[in-house]
Amino acid sequence: MADHPQPSDRARELVRGAYDVHIHVAPDVMRRRIDDVTLAERFAAVGLAGFVLKSHYAPTAERAAVVRRAAPGASALGAITLNASVGGLNPVAVEIAGRGGAKFVWLPTVDSANQRQCQAAEPEGATPPMWAKLQDDLRADGMAAEPVEVVAPDGTVVEAARQVFRLIARHGMVLATGHLHADEISAVVDAAAYEGVERIVVTHPEFTSQRVAVERQQQLAARGALLERCFTTPYTGKVEWDVWFRAVGEAGPEHSVISSDLGQPFNPPVEDGLALCADRLLAEGFGEAEIRTMTVHNSRWLVGAEPLPDAPARHREASTA
Repeated sequence: MADHPQPSDRARELVRGAYDVHIHVAPDVMRRRIDDVTLAERFAAVGLAGFVLKSHYAPTAERAAVVRRAAPGASALGAITLNASVGGLNPVAVEIAGRGGAKFVWLPTVDSANQRQCQAAEPEGATPPMWAKLQDDLRADGMAAEPVEVVAPDGTVVEAARQVFRLIARHGMVLATGHLHADEISAVVDAAAYEGVERIVVTHPEFTSQRVAVERQQQLAARGALLERCFTTPYTGKVEWDVWFRAVGEAGPEHSVISSDLGQPFNPPVEDGLALCADRLLAEGFGEAEIRTMTVHNSRWLVGAEPLPDAPARHREASTA
């Protein structure tokens, strides 16, 4: 494996108690760097609280329950991503995931209409996502499903999505916007809030197929959404670090949550991701309290974990409301 930077002790301490809310590890349909049980052991060893198991293709709630039993030192949390492999905007799949303890629901990623239509080229030298090859294989074998439409051509959120939002609200799950277009994200944030969803994350707004302008990010934050800053987006060259840092600063660290999006064999160890991001943020001049808010406190609020003593007042008050 390639050589990667090592996190500083200062960064390790800064992210202590955090959840990484977006990782991709084995078992999966693609080769991954590490398996989930081993990762839970490594997270516990470096003082991280847990992680959310994301798969583009399969629900992970039952798997997360097994990991929690096998390696209780860090908490593995389950999720579902509403791509074609689970029937797209499938309320039955969401209901079963919720009953099974899933914490996150991602709207379509690889099968979103926006991702299918995206003509934006990866910057020169960027590492392509691993799922791109699998999607190509499915198409070559005649198994390219229709795009999963979340927002109709007239800009309204489709009824199936609204039903999904009601189920997310019922089970107290987190809604993540997946690979939707910026216009779709805006419509979804409003519709989900209307249907009672309390925790909404805008998935990697700097990613190639999102490219959400900072002004739009500010508007989404003002409407209560958290903006997810994935370490791999700039680390793999999909966006310049300067652009990523500027978005964090202008939208406000209090409105951002840092995740790694790690697990690919060619990228750094998953348990290093948050701390490596903290080192980058420190070097850019962000304060320790801002970094803990983005990595620790906002991630714990998302997953419903008990706030730590140094959490912002809004998180401590929310836990006692």
